[in-house]
Amino acid sequence: MFREWPRHRAVPGLALAAAGVLLATALHGALPAVPTLTIAVVLGVAAGQLPGIRVFVRTSAKAGLAVAAKRLMRVGVVLLGLQLSLADVAGLGLPTLGMVVCVVLATFCGTYWLGRRLDLPGDVPLLVAAGYAICGASAIGAVGQVARSEEDDVAGAVALVTLCGTLAIAVLPVLHTVLGMDPVRFGRWAGASVHDVGQVVATAQTAGPLALRDAVLVKLMRVVLLAPLTAGTAVALRRSRGADAGGERPAALPLFVVGFLAMILLRSTGLLGTAVLEHTAAVQHFVLASALFGLGAAVNLSTLASKSGRRMLVLGAASWVVVAGVSYAGVLLTTG
Repeated sequence: MFREWPRHRAVPGLALAAAGVLLATALHGALPAVPTLTIAVVLGVAAGQLPGIRVFVRTSAKAGLAVAAKRLMRVGVVLLGLQLSLADVAGLGLPTLGMVVCVVLATFCGTYWLGRRLDLPGDVPLLVAAGYAICGASAIGAVGQVARSEEDDVAGAVALVTLCGTLAIAVLPVLHTVLGMDPVRFGRWAGASVHDVGQVVATAQTAGPLALRDAVLVKLMRVVLLAPLTAGTAVALRRSRGADAGGERPAALPLFVVGFLAMILLRSTGLLGTAVLEHTAAVQHFVLASALFGLGAAVNLSTLASKSGRRMLVLGAASWVVVAGVSYAGVLLTTG
């Protein structure tokens, strides 16, 4: 990205993204139930629509916001690996691991199939499927990088997944009471069905520390599957685009996915102390929030209001029911 624009042209957009993250952090302090990453996306969308700042976003800040949305997203995905260890994943047990894999496959395949049936344009079905199946906007950004998706497709998918993930923060705790689930079951259900890590935390903490612990572990297991999903997407695209002489074939295993896996292995060695992990987690959170602000700024609300936008909302609602239903059944089966 820096090859396409002189570095000084990226400064205004990067500064705007950083300011957006600082504001999102402050708002999260006032509204703890709403994750910072969700607020960052919303602020990015607002910045791209409000008359007072919209022109700046689409001109002077455009280059830097694009750098944030693409380059910083890759950095954030790599650092996300430091939140995972092989021991934590193994500690869930084979039944729960199998449940998570089944939920991810069912959600991804079902969402992608429905998106194609709804005749959604470009890579939207692929991106929404990745976001629902794995970890929301982070997965959309990763798969979008591999697929070299259009900016509008990525931004629209991020907006949709963020909206539905935010609704889960309000809806799932109500269903927790209605369904009479114990904290462990509810936590695993939240971890298996809610999109973004921050949204999972916000949802599960309403049922106490046991629910929060299991929710985070199950969620991080879904995040581990980001690597094979991204690699599989790259291989599929290499085959399909290889038939087109003019097409640019993606790498079979993108470098940032290699970095993500390397960070998981590094965390698993136990060589990194608590202080190092806390500092890297803070950096990862800031970088990813900046990337999501940049993606939010690219959202075109008029597109979401169009015919294809309404079909996206149908896809989002249907996929939300699928992931919630499949994960609920899986939790009941594996927790006895």
